[in-house]
Amino acid sequence: MSTYEEFFESLTGNVPYSWQAELPTGEFRSRLIRVPTGLGKTEGVLCAWLWHVMQGHAPRRLVWCLPMRVLVRQTADVASRLLDSMPEQSRPRVFLLMGGEDARLRDLGPEEMAILVGTQDMLLSRALNRGYAASRSRWPVEFGLLNQDALWVMDETQLMDVGLATSAQMQAFREEDASKGFFPCRTWWMSATLQTDWLKSMDTRSRLEEWKKEPVAVDFEKTAASQPLMAQKSLERQEVLLDEFDRQMPDTVIEEHGCLSDGEHGRITLAVCNTVDRACKLYAKLQRKKEDGGFDLRLVHSRFRSYERERWRQFLCRDACRQGVNRIIVATQVVEAGVDISADCLITELAPWPSLVQRFGRCARYGGEGKVVVVNLGLKDKKALPYDDAELNAAWKALSNLEDVSIPCLENFENSRTPDELKALYPYRPMHLLMKNEFEELFDTAPDISGADLDVGRYIRTGEERDVMVFWREIPKKGKKEGHPDASMQARREELCPVPIGDFKKWIGNMERRRAWVWDWQDGEWLELRERRVKSLVPGRIVIVDAAMGGYSLETGFSARTKKPPVSPVVAPSEDGEIARGDRLYDDEGLSEAVWKTIATHGIEAAQEVYSMASALKLPEKETSLLALAARLHDLGKAHPAFQGSIRDVVDNSVKERSILLHRRLKREDLAKAPQEAWVAKNKLYPKADDKDRRLGLRHELASMLGLFDWMRQLNPLHPALLGSWTELLAAMDKPLPLPDAGRTPVGEIERQLLSLDPDDFDLLAYLVLSHHGKVRIAIHATPKDQEYQAKNNAEPPICGVVEGDFLPPITLGGDEASPKLTLTLEPARMGFSDVTGRSWRERTGDLLKRYGPGALALMEAVMRTADVRASQNTDPDSLIKNEEEPYGNSPA
Repeated sequence: MSTYEEFFESLTGNVPYSWQAELPTGEFRSRLIRVPTGLGKTEGVLCAWLWHVMQGHAPRRLVWCLPMRVLVRQTADVASRLLDSMPEQSRPRVFLLMGGEDARLRDLGPEEMAILVGTQDMLLSRALNRGYAASRSRWPVEFGLLNQDALWVMDETQLMDVGLATSAQMQAFREEDASKGFFPCRTWWMSATLQTDWLKSMDTRSRLEEWKKEPVAVDFEKTAASQPLMAQKSLERQEVLLDEFDRQMPDTVIEEHGCLSDGEHGRITLAVCNTVDRACKLYAKLQRKKEDGGFDLRLVHSRFRSYERERWRQFLCRDACRQGVNRIIVATQVVEAGVDISADCLITELAPWPSLVQRFGRCARYGGEGKVVVVNLGLKDKKALPYDDAELNAAWKALSNLEDVSIPCLENFENSRTPDELKALYPYRPMHLLMKNEFEELFDTAPDISGADLDVGRYIRTGEERDVMVFWREIPKKGKKEGHPDASMQARREELCPVPIGDFKKWIGNMERRRAWVWDWQDGEWLELRERRVKSLVPGRIVIVDAAMGGYSLETGFSARTKKPPVSPVVAPSEDGEIARGDRLYDDEGLSEAVWKTIATHGIEAAQEVYSMASALKLPEKETSLLALAARLHDLGKAHPAFQGSIRDVVDNSVKERSILLHRRLKREDLAKAPQEAWVAKNKLYPKADDKDRRLGLRHELASMLGLFDWMRQLNPLHPALLGSWTELLAAMDKPLPLPDAGRTPVGEIERQLLSLDPDDFDLLAYLVLSHHGKVRIAIHATPKDQEYQAKNNAEPPICGVVEGDFLPPITLGGDEASPKLTLTLEPARMGFSDVTGRSWRERTGDLLKRYGPGALALMEAVMRTADVRASQNTDPDSLIKNEEEPYGNSPA
């Protein structure tokens, strides 16, 4: 395409509005976009990003952040429709994040173009390294993908609460760390009511001038012929006492709907309430009048499962607004933004001015004439929730100056307001502000000593809008006893229902039988929600509830009052994949279940994947080399006897009298992968060959990392990465120094590479090796399973299954390369300086964060993790074992 206008028209079929044509011009940077509803924000931004990507100016990932779930699918559909016009080989994939895990997201490589569309809960929590409804071990990968090489679009900012301030803070932090990272991140804030002051803080003040430079806005003279701008919307104000709501509101809706005539877009009345409770009551009252009116009645609010919400697209779309349609839609704030319908009549409770402006946009959206009725219930204090009564009063006062709420009338009204009047109409006082040190502390994903996590919910939403994700399943009884959910019962996105955390705790607390469970990552099982666990529940957690307990209606969504009939589960779950299971469980080898592979061959294949990604990303040569070396060595720890002991002969025990040997284990000490049939049962993992020393919770990646320390010590104990920089301190501590000739001459290229590393590069190598499963990263400490080992063996507790003095046998690493016998010490995990290994692991990782910033460091983790997964899916025969006894089994499906 020779011009952007031609490119835009080829994708959308329309000539761009002036603001759409101006968006992709000039420097690609963070910016503000203030465009009224109905004027093509979605198409304008998507096309501008695609154009910039084609020119090589924009980040690879477009992250579209929306305040409500109902908007996500609609935006994704628009994106998919536009992309259908592009050649398949240059078409980015579209991913949805609305709760639950999109299995395809695991396949997204750091080098790929992609569009991620999701709610602020799902996206901001991942950008804060605490991904809601995601496996803990996945958090760092998604954190890296969202904080490097990404364009964030914060759409409908007026509905984002504290999440808007968090987005601005994070953008300021990314720009502060820009010189440390590999790729820039940018943010576009977008709304019909966007106010510059909403983004102002001590951290953003110096950057806000750049962000607000040349803001994108509509030129009304150039766009005057557009149908949304020509629409007229008469305004009527009503005052109703809250006690009269149940009687008067249904009558008003029926009366106004009866005055409509069937036109080009049908007869549609939209009634918007400020709370789910009032919306459900209005729906119930109208349900009783439905037969008399002959209208189609629908209820829309945020407490439905994704499965039911998907079906809203049948009536919340432009195609559903056609002649012959006779419909009343009762809704909450979920229709304020992005919902492409045109109601002839809008009846809404009084709301803050930005919310009203958005609601007005659902009336006469396609042109023509419409009527708006605003009902003031006179609410104050807590009764005004989720809003502040001062905001409601300011909006009511503003409405007294208007008789028409069409786009031009609203624009003229706001242009005539003083700065103080605009501040009253658009107040923004976030309750919590994310600080730089808090953002960096979130890089550590380990739970605290009690197993709890820092609650990031206060940086995403406040008040009652903080949700847990609930799904219902039939939990079969075990004989006469109550059943317990099996570990394989994992939620699918379609069945998750967001429930305000306060409402959920109250509901569960009132249950006679508390048939609800929360997932425990450490032990890989569902834990009953006893009183202590209910109190410690934080937003974003997934809870499974016995369907017999009720709590959900297909018509009205979540309700604590709904007890019968039992909740109908959505669909039977598909079986877990090995990669998903390995991510979800702390103590699992799902990723190691594959065709026979040695540590050497798997390491070489992983390094090849690193080089491929690094080339596409154009990563610096030094970091590429370190990533490739880490890939070669990342599974050294699998030579640990307890890991090798988990791979056994395959025996058929179906005959009671005797066991039948089906396949004998390969006689090697360097197996990285083995078919599913060769692994011992999950509850018997990590035994040594003699079965006398089982290492519960063994993390082979910690053994790999500790092996690197001993390998370097053997080569040169006074290497700067170990003790070389601390000889004076050691002398002051009266500690013996290693002899200058205590090391040895390197053998092979890997040893030469190790010796050539400076301290910073050695730390990065060790970090990439340790973190390649996302389960052990910054904090290295004992787990509950380690305590079990200590009590049983009366020994110093291991850390992640590794005991002081454990060894890794010498193994081949391919070609002439080999590792020596390595003795493991837990010294790096101890607090403070060690006279064996030097600086503590905490200090080393702290320095890495200062050097690269959290975004770039996590992106390298993502490259490493992706390389490991892709290499694990490689089914080519291993040349190092092809001459041994014919191996059995294939990679599991």
